[in-house]
Amino acid sequence: MNTLNNNVKAQALKLLAPEPSNQTLNNVLRWFCKWRSSIIAKTWITKQGLTVYAGPFQGMTFLDRSQEGCHLPKLIGCYEQPIHEDLQRLLKNSYGNILNIGSAEGYYSVGLAKMAPNTTVVACDTNPKAVDACKQLAAKNHVGNIEYHPEFTPGDFEKYSNGRTLIVCDIEGGEDDLLDPSKAIELSGMDIIVESHDCFIPGLTQKLIERFSTTHAIKLIEDNGTRSLPMMPGWFHKIPNLDQLMCTWEWRSGPTPWLIMEAK
Repeated sequence: MNTLNNNVKAQALKLLAPEPSNQTLNNVLRWFCKWRSSIIAKTWITKQGLTVYAGPFQGMTFLDRSQEGCHLPKLIGCYEQPIHEDLQRLLKNSYGNILNIGSAEGYYSVGLAKMAPNTTVVACDTNPKAVDACKQLAAKNHVGNIEYHPEFTPGDFEKYSNGRTLIVCDIEGGEDDLLDPSKAIELSGMDIIVESHDCFIPGLTQKLIERFSTTHAIKLIEDNGTRSLPMMPGWFHKIPNLDQLMCTWEWRSGPTPWLIMEAK
């Protein structure tokens, strides 16, 4: 914890050394919010353990840290809550494969593998440490229906064109190059859940909608960051309101709408 505190302090002082701009002050605020969020996550783990508390992956044993991004919303089970209903609805389909592209530590890969034990889940991430963490998470939850793919290119979709396939994609703007039917015609027959990073590539969401509008029924889900929490443990209601807000914050720096695209 001391190392975490010192790192945050050093980063804040570095950012504030010159005359701070509004953007600089925003960056410092984000650093402090991440710091506070990480501290609350440790409190949650101490009191509640590593079992996902609610949501579609309720009961999954998670890791003590996330490979990328926020951690506590995943433990609570409110992570990316706006897509939960559609995710659970789509999983009623008999998919032969689920491609989790941008799998990080495997929150979705392992969670989906548990929910759909007769489906092959393919966890794709270019970060070897993320792949190792995903394998560790799979072992903790005793799931064996996961395959690992280090990097996914448009040419790789052909391998999964026989049978029904669901894509769950979160690759920080890389979806612009990867999800392109002109490069992979197989995409026209696959269901797709993709987080669109307009915060990195302005206009990307509309570009994706135009690409798939003739082959898919498309639902746009905007995410304003608000979350509906389940019946929380008693101690949670005794912590400060700001800390309660930090529990659900997913560290996003800008708009990241979701597209639910179902092949016609």
